[in-house]
Amino acid sequence: MKRVLFVCLGNICRSPAAEGVLRQLVQKAGLSSEIEIGSAGTIGFHEGKLPDARMRAAAGRRGYTLDSRARHFTARFFADYDLIVTMDASNQANVFALAPDDASRAKVRAFCSFCRSHGETEVPDPYYGGPEGFDHVLDLLEDGCAGLLDELRGAKS
Repeated sequence: MKRVLFVCLGNICRSPAAEGVLRQLVQKAGLSSEIEIGSAGTIGFHEGKLPDARMRAAAGRRGYTLDSRARHFTARFFADYDLIVTMDASNQANVFALAPDDASRAKVRAFCSFCRSHGETEVPDPYYGGPEGFDHVLDLLEDGCAGLLDELRGAKS
């Protein structure tokens, strides 16, 4: 079983959407018993809440269900997950600050490193923008999650 955790700031927009996108790709590939997916945020302000309604609506228009509850990222996640994927440099720095050792830091990757069609280095936070920001984030997530799944498949071989 490979365990993947997506991390953003509040765990209500980007990371739960990435979780939903990858979960659907994994299900379609018949790999649900081999890949486990979760998400968390580097702040605990939204802990226990559903993803942002605007992100749920944008994802729903593309056929994704976002029903996970926000969790606060803590150092214990390094032991629970094989790969920790951060949405931007700020959250990556916050994750690195909690890493107990080099092996834990080696589990952390930037989400956009998996993208093939987009040149961005970070997934922007759509929270304070308009609806087009949520759609752009989903475009990035679909691209990066496809690349991530291909990498996970290669790692299994």
